[in-house]
This record gives sequence, structure tokens and C-alpha cells, in this order.
Amino acid sequence: MEAAQPGDTIVVSPGTYRESVLITKSNLTLRGAGEQTVIRPAAVPAVNACAQKGNGICVTGTDAHPVERVTVRGLKLTGFTKNGVWATRTDELTVREVTAEKNGQWGIAEERSTRSVFRGNIARDNAESGLFVSNTVDTEAGATDTLGTEIRDNQLLGNRIGATIRRVRNLTVKDNIFSANCAGVFVVGDESLPRAGSMIIRGNTVSKNNKYCAATPRLPDMQGAGIVLTGTTDTLVESNVIQSNVGSTPFSGGVVLFKSFVGAVNERNVIRDNVLTGNTTADLAVRETGTHNNKFNGNVCTRSEPAGLC
Repeated sequence: MEAAQPGDTIVVSPGTYRESVLITKSNLTLRGAGEQTVIRPAAVPAVNACAQKGNGICVTGTDAHPVERVTVRGLKLTGFTKNGVWATRTDELTVREVTAEKNGQWGIAEERSTRSVFRGNIARDNAESGLFVSNTVDTEAGATDTLGTEIRDNQLLGNRIGATIRRVRNLTVKDNIFSANCAGVFVVGDESLPRAGSMIIRGNTVSKNNKYCAATPRLPDMQGAGIVLTGTTDTLVESNVIQSNVGSTPFSGGVVLFKSFVGAVNERNVIRDNVLTGNTTADLAVRETGTHNNKFNGNVCTRSEPAGLC
């Protein structure tokens, strides 16, 4: 990628390539031929920073100079010890039609980034989240305003968590399929300012996320969790089909509101017009003290905790 110039498209032919790719320049497109273009870890570790950290493709900017308008499209990334795609300090990143599977941490992930588009990807059987969007991964800070990052038309399958949205604001999760994970969607907030939230989670199919994940130092055991909100504000969960998420763990259920790991509650969220069937232990559950102006309207469901939310 060193010889590439802004505006270039680098086309990768079908085949298997044992390497990692580091992108530090703006206005570049890296495009393969879909799942026929496979990128795996190098047999002998390369010298670039992306490979050294166990990632497949890295898009890396700086606080002063984010990498802008990079597109990664039509590739399969598998077997990396960390992440298939890792991005930090980017603006207008697009990741489309990428398959990220069997990676040791996240399938497709970013931090400190704005106006990203993740569309038409498949993230399956990754050890942690299939798709991960965060404010930062190495410091404590308030929620990042993503300025409209979009997660749309993806398939998140067989991961620990389908999509983790951690400490960010102004993001849309729309028309995705979440299945066979321990949890489908996990929105993480806390008491830091600005608070996480102001999101839209709409039109997704969240079903049979019944894989079992044992407890970790930060999370209890997890199974049968559809959409979980922790410490989140002003978020709309609307017109999703959430069905057959079955478990008996603290997060089990169709839509679950749970206090954050530092005790911050969910506030002013709206859960409406969803179809929830066959989720246990409940289709709708508030597992924190108080209502905090969260609203449940027009949902089709049969069982809630506490009773009366359906």
C-alpha cells in the first residue's frame, strides 16, 4: 500500500493471501472479489504494525489527521489472533461485503471514528463481537459522537456478541440479522459525559441467540439475549422482530434494560412497535431499579418483567 496515491483503487484478485494490510492514507479503496479473495495471517510475521498486533486489515489515522474516505470491500478475513478489520481515528470509512470469520477477538471493529458505514458484511464465529464500535479501547472517556455511523444489512452470526456498541452516540443499527450469538445487540454506556445513546435500532431480525458464553471478569454468563441496553439514554428500539432467544442468565430475554457495570441506569429510551415472541425469561425486561422515563409502546409480546410492559 506504500505506493498507492489518494484516489487509487487497489484490486485484489481471487486467491489466498497470507499477509496483513496497513492503510494510513486517505481516499483509497481496497477491493477484492468477495469470499474468493481470502486474507489469512502470514506464515512468518511481517514487520508492519497491523500484522504485529494480530490484525488483518488496519485503517489507522491520528487525532490530528484522521484517515478519510477509505473503502474496504469484497474480502474474506479469517484466522487472525486479534481482528479481521481494525480501524482507529477515521472519518467516512466504508466496510462493505466483507466476511470476517474465526478471528480471535472482533470480526470488524473501530474506535475514535466518525461517519462510518458498515453494510452488507458477514461476521461469524469470532471470539468476541462480530462487529464492534467504541469510543476508545484504551482510555476512559465520554461517548464519541459518531456523526451518523450506520450499521446496516449485515449478518452477525455465531459470535459471542453480534454487535457491541460501546460508549458512542448518534448511530443507526438497521435491517441486520443477528442469530446464533450469545447476545444479539449489546449497547454499553456508563455515567461518563456525554452519555452513550441517541441511537436508532430499527428493523433488525434478532433470533435464536442461544449460544452459551461463560462469565468473564466484566460480564456474567450470557445466553439467549436479544437486545441489551446498559446505561443508555435517548435510544429508539423500533420495529424489530425479536424471537426465540432462550436462556436463564441475567441478560436473557428479548429486549433487556440492565444497569451498567458502574451502576448507571438507562434513561429516556423508547421501545416500541417490536414483535417479540418466544423469548425467555421474558420478551421485555427491566432489570434495574425504577423506570427512569423509559417507555414501552405498541409492542407485540406475551411476557414482561415486571408485568404490564407488553
